[in-house]
Amino acid sequence: MAGSELADRKCVPCHGGTPTVAEDEAKGLLAELDAWTIEDGKLARTFKFKDFVSAVDFVNRITPIAEEEGHHPDLEVGWGRVKVLLITHAIKGLSDNDFILAAKIDRLARG
Repeated sequence: MAGSELADRKCVPCHGGTPTVAEDEAKGLLAELDAWTIEDGKLARTFKFKDFVSAVDFVNRITPIAEEEGHHPDLEVGWGRVKVLLITHAIKGLSDNDFILAAKIDRLARG
C-alpha cells in the first residue's frame, strides 16, 4: 500500500535551520504517495467528493490528524472537492513532515 511506511511515522518540529528535502529525495517520497504532485514548491492533491457536505466532512477528519502531528495543511474547499497543499512554512520549502502528513491524509481518504 502506497505511503504506509510514511503514514506510520510522526512529524517532528522544524525550525528555520532545518534543511529542505533535496529534489531527488522529494521525487522518491512523492512516489510513495497516492496522487500528489509538487506545485509551486508545495505538495498538492485534490480529493473529489459527491457533494459539499462530504468535502467538509473530509476536512473535519483531517483536522485532528494535523493537530496531533503539529503540522497543518492549507485547505481549499469547494463543492465536491478539497485541495490540500503542504509546505513547511518555517523553512519555506518541503520537509519530511509534508510527505508524512500527505501519507496520513491518503490513508484517511482510503478509509
